[in-house]
Parts: sequence; structure tokens; C-alpha cells
Amino acid sequence: MPAPPSQVSQDYVIGPGDELQVFVWRDPELSVTVPVRPDGRISTPLNEDMQAVGKTPLQLARDIEKVLSIYVRSPHVNIIVTKPVSAFSQVKVIGQVLHPAAVPYREGMTVLDAVLAVGGLANFAAGNRARIVRMDHGKETELRVKLDALVNGGDLSQNLPLRPGDVLVVPESRF
Repeated sequence: MPAPPSQVSQDYVIGPGDELQVFVWRDPELSVTVPVRPDGRISTPLNEDMQAVGKTPLQLARDIEKVLSIYVRSPHVNIIVTKPVSAFSQVKVIGQVLHPAAVPYREGMTVLDAVLAVGGLANFAAGNRARIVRMDHGKETELRVKLDALVNGGDLSQNLPLRPGDVLVVPESRF
């Protein structure tokens, strides 16, 4: 049975708990589906211990090819993230929403998708003072988003795209 297509983008960062399909072209006995262990490593045939966490699927595929080239002539490896479940593949929605939660990230996810997934804004939400906290190249950045204008006013210009690891913060209104 073929694996489901990967739901993650090319710049997805592999994390602990993810499930990966390692496909080695013309070598079905080397092709396996493996979990990323809590220590951040995977085990595949001919390669018992390879660091996976922090790499993109493409980077990991090239690393596995280097190891396999000792045993196989010109190996071609593809990595498909079949179950992205690590914290790196979530968007956290906190503050004044009905059900604060970590929502599984999917390609093309927007602020509205995340707000709807947690049940919407709570009664005392200051939606127009919401912000997205994002790590960009090791630096924390904040993007302002007017959730009240989006949810209640239909202002789709506020429907910003989200990235894995984003935190959507909805503060409480001041009286």
C-alpha cells in the first residue's frame, strides 16, 4: 500500500515522534517506515543510528545516501513525513479562546483555521490585540493580528498564514 502524500512543506523540520517513510529507489529491502525516537535519531537497515531531529526531509535523505553509498552504488533516497506529530509541527493557540490547545499544523494553515479549531474567541477576548509569536532564524518576532476584525467583521486581510511552531496569543480585554 503506498504511503499517503506528505502534508508538510519542503522546509518542514523533523521532530521527535514524527513517523518517516524512508524510500530507497530500487532497494525495497532498505525502504522502511520508522519513528523518530525521543533522542532525535532513527534506525534503518545498514544505518542503526542517524540524527533526524532538526533536519528537513531532504537533508536527512542526503545524509542517509552518504551512509548507504558505502554499501550501495548511487543510492537515491526519499523521505516522506507520514505522521508529523512533534511540537515542531504544531501551532499553539493560547489566551482568551474557548479551548486553548496545540493544533496540528498543515500546509496552508491560516489564523482563521487555528481560531476555528479551538472553538473561537472567548467572551472577554481582546481579539484586535492578538499576536503571532514566531521564531525566525533563532530570533523571536511578533506579528500583530486583528482577530475580532477577522472573525466578527470578515476582514480577510487579517487572515495571516501560520508556520509550524507559531504561538497565537489572544489577550484578555481591559475594562
